[in-house]
Amino acid sequence: MSARVNFFGAASSLMWEWQRAAHAISSSLDPRLSALVKIRVSQINGCANCLDMHTVHARESGETEQRIYLLPAWRDAPCYTDRERAALGWAEALTQLSEAHAREVAYEALWSEFSREDQIRLTLLINIINGYNRLAAGLGDWPDPATVRSATEAAVAA
Repeated sequence: MSARVNFFGAASSLMWEWQRAAHAISSSLDPRLSALVKIRVSQINGCANCLDMHTVHARESGETEQRIYLLPAWRDAPCYTDRERAALGWAEALTQLSEAHAREVAYEALWSEFSREDQIRLTLLINIINGYNRLAAGLGDWPDPATVRSATEAAVAA
């Protein structure tokens, strides 16, 4: 797919604010947990751009190939902690809102593994990545992961 709109170029000031918020939210949680959530949500949404970007960033954070590859089957794979499972279940429940029955089960696991503050942080992270998935898939932008990392660092420093 070729880019239809460069969203950082077309709405620069809003996108910089969005990027600063995304960084603050993402960095408020463990980087490996954030990466797993971003990848799983992007898998569900079918966002190739975000999958490319977040798998690169996950590897840079020390995530293993095995855990990245097994994400679609996280319920059956023994390599995830209870906290990661709770986060992934919550990510799926919020990404697939039409499946309301799954939300109650996911929330019970979330409640047992995350403080109220971390529940908000995780929920905001899930919302941010769902938003980016919709921007990237809808508008067809495909930035290089290294370029995004540099832009994020610049946005945070500003």
